[in-house]
Amino acid sequence: QVQLVESGGGLVQAGGSLRLSCAASGRTFSNYAMGWFRQAPGKEREFVIAISRSGGNIYYADSVKGRFTISRVNAKNTVYLQMNSLKPEDTAVYYCAKRSPYGRSYSVPEEYESWGQGTQVTVSS
Repeated sequence: QVQLVESGGGLVQAGGSLRLSCAASGRTFSNYAMGWFRQAPGKEREFVIAISRSGGNIYYADSVKGRFTISRVNAKNTVYLQMNSLKPEDTAVYYCAKRSPYGRSYSVPEEYESWGQGTQVTVSS
């Protein structure tokens, strides 16, 4: 079972930037796609962004296009979420997740089989 640990959350003013990290255990990190989701109070968990196994393909939610990007360093078992031009509506708990090798979609939470504990991102206006 892969364990995922997020870090890098915090409080930032609108327009600012944050970089989240997600460190994975195990030796097969490069074998699976990774994604970031977020959940705001009273709302369902929503897809943010995902990256393919090699890092060659990236999938974005419309709400973050042009502001967020994702990258991975397979040699470090780590995936990153760079968030720029943050808005108050980006406030949420952010989760990284490992996608099932049999998954067909990158944006559906049910296609992911391992989740981190989450890290809080708060954007003040």
